[in-house]
Amino acid sequence: MEARMKHPVYVVPAALKALHALGEAVKGTGLPEQTIELVNLRASQINGCAWCLHMHAAALRKAGEPDDRIDTVAGWRDAPFFSDAERAALALTEAVTRVADQGDPVTDEVFGEAARHYDETQLAALLLAIGQINVWNRLNVATHHVAGVYQ
Repeated sequence: MEARMKHPVYVVPAALKALHALGEAVKGTGLPEQTIELVNLRASQINGCAWCLHMHAAALRKAGEPDDRIDTVAGWRDAPFFSDAERAALALTEAVTRVADQGDPVTDEVFGEAARHYDETQLAALLLAIGQINVWNRLNVATHHVAGVYQ
């Protein structure tokens, strides 16, 4: 495989700086980093972003996450490996990532369950993290960014 073009964030370096700053802001809120990585992995599965799938699965492994959790993120509803808070984050991730799939994709039930597990700052960070991974996924998918080509 070969990328269609140089990655857009390298063509517009200020965008890379902004996306990195957003990531750092999210990390500074107290939202658990493993939750952020699970969100990144789940959104990347939905969006078919091989680059992000590879990177975030590797990050979870490096952080000591067991393969059982990494391997079953797509089936989190039926897997016993996730906390209620993580389940709420994954449900919100799916809803926000699939906004075009239905008229009211982020239901009060899904949003309320996330709000039950995360304070306002963490919930805001969760929404920002979901938005950010969707930006990365769309850039990588559009440009055919090759999985494994990152440091």
